[in-house]
Amino acid sequence: MSFSIEIGGKTFSAGGAQLLIAGPCMIESEQHAMTMAKHISQRVKQYADNFLWVFKASFDKANRSSGDTPRGPGMDEGLRILERIKNEFNVPVLTDIHESYQAKPVAEVVDILQIPAFLCRQTDLLLAAAATGRVVNVKKGQFVAPHDMGRPIEKIREAGNPAAMITERGTSFGYNNLVVDYAGLYVMRQHGAPIIFDTTHCVQLPGGMGKVSGGRREVAPYMAKAAAAFGVDGFFMEVHDNPDQALSDGPNQLNLPLFEELLPRLVAVREAVS
Repeated sequence: MSFSIEIGGKTFSAGGAQLLIAGPCMIESEQHAMTMAKHISQRVKQYADNFLWVFKASFDKANRSSGDTPRGPGMDEGLRILERIKNEFNVPVLTDIHESYQAKPVAEVVDILQIPAFLCRQTDLLLAAAATGRVVNVKKGQFVAPHDMGRPIEKIREAGNPAAMITERGTSFGYNNLVVDYAGLYVMRQHGAPIIFDTTHCVQLPGGMGKVSGGRREVAPYMAKAAAAFGVDGFFMEVHDNPDQALSDGPNQLNLPLFEELLPRLVAVREAVS
């Protein structure tokens, strides 16, 4: 499959550097977001030929298990922080949108608009994101078959935007559990869009801790290496300096040592199977 997508003035293309979408789940504070950008920047710079890093963080976690858990700083403050990171670290940025009205103002700052998994079939949201001309990353719904992910991509392309990507983040398997169908990666590749593998959400245990989701971060590197062997086009991973104290998705976020150890292993797997 051939593709070429401009992201923040850099080219993401088939066979080139893989996309590495990495950052904390949520903007917990300006200081924390800046600290995480610094930590990640230091760890990815030696792999500049292997990965095109995109910083990610959500300004609003609208889909929480409980209504009294933290959601983030909101759109205006979140965009201000993301713009600062973008400028100071010279890195493209990604964030989620949940409402159609958010697409235009968010696109004025970020390089990739992300459609959350539970909203991947929301036509108005997809069309609003497509209309901005920004790259649109669609998370595969936990309830959507791989062969059905062509529909969201079609909606974006029919709106005149060819820059759409699919991110695999696991499929619901009974209650409070997710599994990854690696054969589904092959199926989704037939839709002609870059395939990104969500290293950390695929090991999430949704709602598994009652008011919040659980997770198995220790399994995440193995899942990523299997996806690397398949030949995905990039990786999505949430990274936190103290995930056990994170305000969102702590149990499945990578700590910095796991993140640092994983990068060269992904490079080695790609080289071994290429």
